[in-house]
Amino acid sequence: MPLFETASTALPYHPLLLLLAALALEPLFGEARGPLSRLPHPVRLIGALIAALDRKLNRPERSDRRLRGVLVVVVVAGLAAAAGWAVAWLGRLVPFGWLAELALVISLLAQRSLFRHVRAVGTALAERGLEAGRAEVAHIVGRDVRQLDEHGVARAAIESCAENFSDGVVAPVFWYLLFGLPGMLAYKAVNTLDSMLGYRNERYRDFGWASARLDDVLNLVPARLAGLLLSVAALAVPGARPSAGLRTMLRDARLHRSPNAGWPEAAMAGALKLSLSGPRRYPGLVVDDPWIGDGTARATARDVTRALSLFVVACALNGCLVAALAAVRLGAT
Repeated sequence: MPLFETASTALPYHPLLLLLAALALEPLFGEARGPLSRLPHPVRLIGALIAALDRKLNRPERSDRRLRGVLVVVVVAGLAAAAGWAVAWLGRLVPFGWLAELALVISLLAQRSLFRHVRAVGTALAERGLEAGRAEVAHIVGRDVRQLDEHGVARAAIESCAENFSDGVVAPVFWYLLFGLPGMLAYKAVNTLDSMLGYRNERYRDFGWASARLDDVLNLVPARLAGLLLSVAALAVPGARPSAGLRTMLRDARLHRSPNAGWPEAAMAGALKLSLSGPRRYPGLVVDDPWIGDGTARATARDVTRALSLFVVACALNGCLVAALAAVRLGAT
């Protein structure tokens, strides 16, 4: 049960059941369409706030940019947590108010959107060729896609699938389990801060320092859990290797420049007998990282499909963990 909860037994729902419902409904109803798509997404609102604070506070002539960056993290994450607390609190006061929390939790999960974007890359590569694959993968990675060949496009999609399974599915669920909606929203705020400010260039090296470091801390446990789930998921995917996924994760995760992204990527690489990461080109920057995994680097559209199979099973396993926790918790009351 989230640590903040003080609900009475008279309430018609339980937070763990709400989370379980969100995980089940998000693949069907995630990514609002029609009139609902005009409503501001919470992450977009967070991003707009971050952009405004960046323009206001991140000035090159200032010598206290690191301190200002810390202030931005405190303000943005604090406001996100407060908003989450307010929604959860009102949901306990207003009849059926918990539906607002359910809708918000669904919007903060990325099972459907990640599957759709990664599948679009594989489909484009298989049916329309390299240029179409580059165009699709540009939506989900920040690297210079103009230099990618077919195998580079496929690897980029698979790496994004693995890393975002951790950031977009496992981590939000993890922080909801600990602190409810405030924890989930605060995590998404920090993750958005890192994606917008956590660069190692002149503009953000100091101002984005706190965002990047806190994001690393918040993802320590979820990233390792995501790697474990992907390894176990290989049991249900034909041709995938669960033991190799686990072994490669334990051996090669440390080779990634991120303290967290290497765990799910290495698990994916080992399970699918691929080599991922390696040298990559970003706008104005070439990253000469080592390869993760001891399989082939010549990934194809078929490997993208196999990665999606792992992702779907791992999402189901993640939901099973929540269901097990709910069963234990409800059985104890």
